[in-house]
Amino acid sequence: MRINLNNDWKYKNHFTEDMLLNSYNDQEWEIVRIPHTNKETPYHYFDEMEYQFVCCYRKNLVIEKSWSEKKVILNFDGVLHLAKVYVNNKLVTIHHGGYTSFHVDISQYLDFSDEAILNHKNVLVVEADSRETNNLPPFGNVIDYLTYGGIYREVYLEIKEKIFFTDAFVTTVEVVNNSNSIDKEPISYRVKVQAKLSEQSEKPITIKYLLQKSSSCEKPLEKHAEMVNRKIEVLEKEFQFEFNVTDIELWDVDNPVLYDLKMKLEVKDDDITDEKKVKFGFRNCRFEKNGFFLNGKKIKLIGLNRHQSFPYVGYAMPKRMQRRDADILKYELGVNAVRTSHYPQSQHFIDRCDEIGLLVFTEIPGWQYIGNDEWKEIACNQLQEMIIQYRNHPSIILWGVRINESQDDDSFYSKTNQIAHELDSSRQTGGVRFFAKSNLLEDVYTFNDFSHNGKTPGVEKINKISSKKTAPYLVTEFNGHMYPTKAFDDEEHRLNLALRHACVLDGLFEQENIAGGFGWCMFDYNTHKDFGSGDRICYHGMMDMFRNPKLAASVYASQNHKKVVCEISSSMDIGDHQAGSIGDVYLFTNADSVRIYKNNEFVKEEFPDNKKYPNLPHPPIIMSDFVGGLLEQKEGYSHKTAERLKKVLFAIVKYGQNKLPIKYKMKMLYLMLMEKISIQDGVRLFYEYIGNWGGTVTTYHFDVIKNNQLVWRIIKKPWTKPKMNVFTETLHLKEEETYDVAAIRIMATDENNNRLSYFNSPVIFEATGVIELIGPSIVSFSGGYTGTFIKTKGLRGEGVLKISQETLGSEVLVFQVE
Repeated sequence: MRINLNNDWKYKNHFTEDMLLNSYNDQEWEIVRIPHTNKETPYHYFDEMEYQFVCCYRKNLVIEKSWSEKKVILNFDGVLHLAKVYVNNKLVTIHHGGYTSFHVDISQYLDFSDEAILNHKNVLVVEADSRETNNLPPFGNVIDYLTYGGIYREVYLEIKEKIFFTDAFVTTVEVVNNSNSIDKEPISYRVKVQAKLSEQSEKPITIKYLLQKSSSCEKPLEKHAEMVNRKIEVLEKEFQFEFNVTDIELWDVDNPVLYDLKMKLEVKDDDITDEKKVKFGFRNCRFEKNGFFLNGKKIKLIGLNRHQSFPYVGYAMPKRMQRRDADILKYELGVNAVRTSHYPQSQHFIDRCDEIGLLVFTEIPGWQYIGNDEWKEIACNQLQEMIIQYRNHPSIILWGVRINESQDDDSFYSKTNQIAHELDSSRQTGGVRFFAKSNLLEDVYTFNDFSHNGKTPGVEKINKISSKKTAPYLVTEFNGHMYPTKAFDDEEHRLNLALRHACVLDGLFEQENIAGGFGWCMFDYNTHKDFGSGDRICYHGMMDMFRNPKLAASVYASQNHKKVVCEISSSMDIGDHQAGSIGDVYLFTNADSVRIYKNNEFVKEEFPDNKKYPNLPHPPIIMSDFVGGLLEQKEGYSHKTAERLKKVLFAIVKYGQNKLPIKYKMKMLYLMLMEKISIQDGVRLFYEYIGNWGGTVTTYHFDVIKNNQLVWRIIKKPWTKPKMNVFTETLHLKEEETYDVAAIRIMATDENNNRLSYFNSPVIFEATGVIELIGPSIVSFSGGYTGTFIKTKGLRGEGVLKISQETLGSEVLVFQVE
């Protein structure tokens, strides 16, 4: 039996010893719900010391008399960062580290007297220390992300009989047809189960196990049939069993089929005392020297790094928000992999990666610093917790057993590799470094490649970096701090970030032996004063902190084949560019071509640039000629004369009239002498077809073509009716383990849905009914984007969010809460 303990906690932002007492008067404490952050912070410009303190959580437990003969297990999914747990004034456990879960048997500490049960006098107290001075990972030196504080993941009780399942690990192995037949395909899979009980029994225990396809599969199940239904008898506390199974579906990025192994513990006839369900997938993954293979198929890993933070509340977000990030990565950004930098992340997030086929590289907490022997011992404990807690997830393909960007430490990393291989022999290990020729103790050479500076090749050659030529090779970070970019930066800056990511991705595809790469990073995040842009934000993301996409996001999104993506790099406003020159315009798309129209007149059709980006699955379309055949059609020039004239006009844009290179001056002279084009004619043609400064406003439209069909029309012209576009993934919220949250993304656009990139005015939020705001009620747009979050309050019914902006008008969202 599971009992959630996420409501009605009492909270104080400090801790004293007297708070442990059952008689302590806590009537004036703040009532909070879990997940909870110990300190809500502004969007930016705040001191990270604000959340670094020791705080206290208290809760009166509601228990039952019948539990006195059972085991009462208290579970914490995550407490930042040093947690001391007390029950009835007794210290029951201390846990080091905020990124893995922990549990403790509190049976012996509970008071089962009638008076204590009736008056709820069993008191649970958590002392949560979020200071960064503790001698535990990831702390030591300053790190480039904030770590926040509080009980930020769920808490629950499990009521068990004295003997119960404490762990179960499922692995699968192909059973290969060894006959002389040409067909060498696997004929079945062997399922191996390692299980553990809380204690050893004096007599044999019957374990019944059932295998069936999981109901959490992304695709609807045609049937929920039992595949295996058997039982065994065990005597030992730790035991193993195996069985073969046929007619299964493999877990894959495009078809992530999951299976449930349900185990029941039977002490005597038909007396089921405990149950455990393990969700897993049948799949084979392997990093080889020539790339990454999933189920024998080579896949180029294209992913992004993810922090688990959100505006205002840091890490403290419930299930829906964790799962939403996985969906954004897979379905909006189009990537097939994610690195959980630089620590294990929510089980809800990884569960969703399992369900949608998003590959995961997860790693132990840390950032560059390696501490003393005590610090290393805690790091090894955290590694052990991470692997045991996450090893049934089929989405996880690699264990990170090295502190991110740390120096070599062969003794320490020999131990971490040994731990990983002993706990999970089915997966390989990696360790992220940022210098070449590092000692390789792991299975995969994982490297942060920041060599690209906008002009250099996308990535370094493997033999220049790796210390072992035959080892698999994976790029774990690129770009990032090399070119921070804000959503409100000028157009050229935003385009340059996109082009840098396009260049690195092209380089990853070029080197076939590179398994893939993870761009830095998914979204902007709050960071320490030593990093970022001085406002406590690191602007390295493909999205802002509300998960609104920057232009560079479309570079990733356009590489997938599932849906048509198209994003134009320019607003086509000449005044946003030096000397009024728009320059090359990029269309990041997976379409076949784009047809360009100027004031409804066809200019030309452009195609993906396979010469500049020869390795990308879908290179961008580069549009540099917005004159096309108009000089021939409207002015009557021959094709040869029109092309010469265009070259001169484009050169004037690039170099200026008074600094034209001699070859363009000669072309101009030729046009004047041979074609009788006067200076006045040239000026008119320039302003009508090129410069447009002071002339009639130009309207462009771009017809995006896929399979000879018009799939998208993008119109660019000066705005006349700005509006507010509001996006939310759901209007239906449900309280389950805890409160529910909906994210709202907001974009200021023109009437043609083009973002107003310099719209920075304030917007007002008003929540009524059964919902409330997370964060302030007044925020400003930033680069035409903003957002907010609403949460449920433990009530069913209707909640209304009104969004008002002086220029853009107002929108009303009505949420239904179950």
